[in-house]
Amino acid sequence: MLARLATAALVGLTAYPVGVEVDIGRGLPAVMVVGLGDAAVLEARDRLRAAFGNAGFEWPDRRVTISLPPSDLPKQGSGFDLPIAIGLLAATGAVPQAAVDGLWAVGELGLGGDVRGVRGVLASAIAARDGGARLLLVPAANLAEAALVPGLRVGGASSLAQVDAFLRGEAGLDPPSPCLAAASAPVEDLADVRGQPLARRALEIAAAGGHNLLLVGPPGAGKTMLARRLRGLLPELDRDEALEVTQVLSAAGLVHPGTPLASARPFRAPHHGISMAGMVGGGPRVPRPGEVSLAHRGVLFLDELAEFPRPVCEALRQPLEDGEVTVVRSAASVRFPARFSLVAAANPCPCGHLGDAVLACRCGSEGTWTGSPPTSSASPPAVSPPPRSAPGSTPPGRCSRRAPAARTPACRSPASPGCAPRPPPRGGCWPSPSTGSASPPAASTAPSASPARSPTSPVPTGSPTTTCARP
Repeated sequence: MLARLATAALVGLTAYPVGVEVDIGRGLPAVMVVGLGDAAVLEARDRLRAAFGNAGFEWPDRRVTISLPPSDLPKQGSGFDLPIAIGLLAATGAVPQAAVDGLWAVGELGLGGDVRGVRGVLASAIAARDGGARLLLVPAANLAEAALVPGLRVGGASSLAQVDAFLRGEAGLDPPSPCLAAASAPVEDLADVRGQPLARRALEIAAAGGHNLLLVGPPGAGKTMLARRLRGLLPELDRDEALEVTQVLSAAGLVHPGTPLASARPFRAPHHGISMAGMVGGGPRVPRPGEVSLAHRGVLFLDELAEFPRPVCEALRQPLEDGEVTVVRSAASVRFPARFSLVAAANPCPCGHLGDAVLACRCGSEGTWTGSPPTSSASPPAVSPPPRSAPGSTPPGRCSRRAPAARTPACRSPASPGCAPRPPPRGGCWPSPSTGSASPPAASTAPSASPARSPTSPVPTGSPTTTCARP
């Protein structure tokens, strides 16, 4: 007997319709799975056999052939377990064939017959709606995520026995609950930063204009502290941006079951030992999103930029320029969104203490560190947070985050003059660029007791400077 229903295969961030055909015919007992599935798909036959026995269903003692058309589309993951199990129930006559007409299903089966959550349910729900599905059956853990798609009837199940009872008309499925707004995660407040007015101003400019930022300073100057507070200055996600972020997180399996819709902008800080595939995305056959995509609509922070491999820094060129990245593998070519704000931090010299008032430089370096060409050309002039104060100095006062955060949405509006250039800082000026490049002018401040010097003169070793991008 032949049974048919539908499911979806996730390729990148897009789910494609896939048919599930189960045939039970004559022959020696065996289970054959065809349709270009990976190892997880082929292992479904072992999981299904154990799940049927532990859930009280009889396993067919005949030849079972399972086809997943189209055969040229790669299938990966364990989300095909539930539709194959439903097809087996319909092929053996345990449930009527009419109950599976127009039915789409996605989910993994445990050995005890429980239905477990999978990744990419949001994209599968979009494919089911576009494919005219009568009902999308998903695990109970993914029900709230599937309910984000309007115009689609969804239902959740926690066990194979519940699915069987529903298909026979003896019980119902779990209905989707109202989508609750995710509780705002604690965001680092700019009010925790003491002093550093130019660095705070640089953060505000970067948040308002969507600029990249490079922080250069000795250890303990506050580079990481400043970078982690940039997210709190960005405007809140609107509905479309939240769905974009949620779809990327869903493809990576990082969606929270209770509150699937993203409410805060992502902040990603990968280790400097990351590979190129981990940064831009990749995988053995079908690519998966990397850090540049997981930071979409948010902040990507590269701490200790000089320690990152040069090929990884070079790979950031296309995402920074185009706002997306295309990853090609043997089985598929996938385009991921990658529109983020890059914040990088580096030490001014190999030992990290050039210009430090507490520890003297031990490497004898006379110049600051320069990054890889892609990151250097895509970043504005560096911001050098003031080094640690000498013992006995008084720390400056604190600054509230509310005022900069309130100005950021207005600055991002094209018709708003919120980002008008500010007057030069007190005791300083806006000098001309020393190299004549297209980079924005930079402001330089030095101690008032220091003699005046031209904009093209080198920075004295050990004298702290602060530079920031002018809007």
